[in-house]
Amino acid sequence: MLPASVGLIGEKPQGAWDFASLGLYAIMVVVVLAVLMFLATWLGERRPGKEKDRPYESGVVPTGSARLRFPVQFYLIAIFFIIFDLEAVFIYSWAVAFDLLGWPGFWYITFFILTLMAGLVYIWKKKGLEWGPKER
Repeated sequence: MLPASVGLIGEKPQGAWDFASLGLYAIMVVVVLAVLMFLATWLGERRPGKEKDRPYESGVVPTGSARLRFPVQFYLIAIFFIIFDLEAVFIYSWAVAFDLLGWPGFWYITFFILTLMAGLVYIWKKKGLEWGPKER
């Protein structure tokens, strides 16, 4: 077992200055943020009014409530998008390392894609992707 001070080959051991410089950097960031927040509060004008208190809507005067009711299908489509978009990340990472994974990796990704396809068929059969009005 190697002592804690010995790193990997070609890597220099971490010294106290590495941690001290990180601490110094963190202190400097906090000081700069505190100074900027103080100056913004001290120099900023405080003139509350009807126009300044109104929510910003890209130049459009807001009317009515901001609470909109979205149909459940909207959230279902969003969740399906996240699930099927996330699969692209896994397939891409497999494609990058396919030469290292060999045939076992190929069979794993095949099982993964078939499972996702089965889920898509299930969602399709249950009409989870239907957006329009329901048929009677």
